[in-house]
Amino acid sequence: MGSITKRFWGNEKIRYLFVGLYNTAFGYGFFAVIWFFLHHDLHYVWLLIISHFISVINAYLGYRIYVFRVKGRWLKEFFRFNMVYLGAFGFNLIALPLLVERLNLHTLIAQAIIVSITVISSYILHRRFSFKKNGAQSKLS
Repeated sequence: MGSITKRFWGNEKIRYLFVGLYNTAFGYGFFAVIWFFLHHDLHYVWLLIISHFISVINAYLGYRIYVFRVKGRWLKEFFRFNMVYLGAFGFNLIALPLLVERLNLHTLIAQAIIVSITVISSYILHRRFSFKKNGAQSKLS
């Protein structure tokens, strides 16, 4: 059993999938909770901004520690990571109002659609840009 788990958890894409599922649930759940409590007082775009910042810190730690397993240079990585997430966030800021106001989708359904679209592109960008490894680091993983 241990060998199967080790092989399974040794696959970066599998780790990304599991950590990504957690991050997605965390980010979406946090957005849903603050929407539930604050949507009468704050526009959903402000709620999106708040949840984005909290979710990015959570996601960075998960991807850095469990998925890409990198060490050192965290400030540069965090900057790159944020650039990728800001691109996804920009897409979200455009897509969410379109889906909610033009297509009349419920805010939480629209957000679920957007989240599902960004998963694959985020993996590629994080692997090739945010947590890009040099030759010595890639041999360690």
